[in-house]
Amino acid sequence: MKLSVVMPVYNERATLRQVVDWVLAVPLDIELICVDDGSQDGSRELLVQLGERHPQIRVLLQTKNMGKGAALRRGITESTGDFVIIQDADLEYDPAEYPTLLGPLLQGKADVVYGSRFLGAGPHRVLYYWHSVGNWLLTLLSNALTNMNMSDMETCYKVFRREIIQSIPIEEDRFGFEPEITVKVAKRRLRVYEVGISYSGRTYEEGKKIGWKDGFRALFCLLKYTIKEPRLNPKPLVADAAEHVP
Repeated sequence: MKLSVVMPVYNERATLRQVVDWVLAVPLDIELICVDDGSQDGSRELLVQLGERHPQIRVLLQTKNMGKGAALRRGITESTGDFVIIQDADLEYDPAEYPTLLGPLLQGKADVVYGSRFLGAGPHRVLYYWHSVGNWLLTLLSNALTNMNMSDMETCYKVFRREIIQSIPIEEDRFGFEPEITVKVAKRRLRVYEVGISYSGRTYEEGKKIGWKDGFRALFCLLKYTIKEPRLNPKPLVADAAEHVP
């Protein structure tokens, strides 16, 4: 079983080396696809160095800053693993939890797994109240529009069967990826699981980038793709979990 880890990078030099070490320390066959989105803080140069040192790393360089969604679209297209997971380049999410996230996929129960920051007993850093309120409202609206009962639509940790995510066209260039992909997954009536994860959020002083404007964009995307996206019947997948056991 091979796991493609797609990591968009934009001005993350301070945390980049450590998060790469964390990902490569996971005892799985990993392909780490780092897509630099026009960084200007030395992240690009550091990525090139890391790519030369570690054969598991593939470095893709965007010609300019195009946004997280654009970076993910390119990285997902380049993925060759059995499964694809999204990994942020900060230290908010712990790659040691990959095996837990892969569980429902390896058991043949799921096509997509979301790592929820609001389930389970893992440690969670206490931070912004209004961020949690905004997340709850967006997840509530997402559930109402998709008829799913998720607890954390905006989570970074989403894992897909590669053939599933590569068959879904990604249109959003920036932070609209989360609501877009959630609606499109729901419209395809795919099997979705959630598992609890830990979370170590960072402050704006530490480099957090998402803000209230992105919340409004997420709201717009939920409505846009709910109206625009046709409801599809899922293609039958012959999922033999034994084929994916590492």
